[in-house]
Amino acid sequence: MTILNKITGRRLKVSGEQVFKNNSGEDVKSKGFSLIEVLIGIALVGVALMGLAQLFTFSIMNNSRSDRMTNAIFLAQQKIDFLRNQPAPGLQLLALNLSPIDEQMDINSDGIIDYRRITQIQEQTGFSWDVRVRIFSGAQAGVDTATLIQNLDNRYKVRADISTVISR
Repeated sequence: MTILNKITGRRLKVSGEQVFKNNSGEDVKSKGFSLIEVLIGIALVGVALMGLAQLFTFSIMNNSRSDRMTNAIFLAQQKIDFLRNQPAPGLQLLALNLSPIDEQMDINSDGIIDYRRITQIQEQTGFSWDVRVRIFSGAQAGVDTATLIQNLDNRYKVRADISTVISR
């Protein structure tokens, strides 16, 4: 048994199911989403968001790694620039008395050693010096300097290793 609604032109069934006319004039049954369909939709959206969350975490880790590498290369280059500005007697003094120069660096002033910079200066013939700067992570702060310089098995990861020749 159907009743015609005069205002909207819809036919309504008394049994509770609604039947609408679409634009073509055909009757269409209208039903809502079932609970199962809603749960499946939420599960699919959840799986997609989990994939995005993993991608986001991966990108943060890569950015952090890149930041550490950039800082290490900057610290090595900074030391080389400092040595390039030294006069010949200053480089001779550093090569004879202080090489290797071992520095522990706290770059963000939080009381934790962030990097360890080891600089080796060796005088060549005349007025030229071989300079090698290695940057290690702060975790290597307690390791002996000679052990880090040898580092034959690469157990202590070098963050930056730059060699150059300075001549006067």
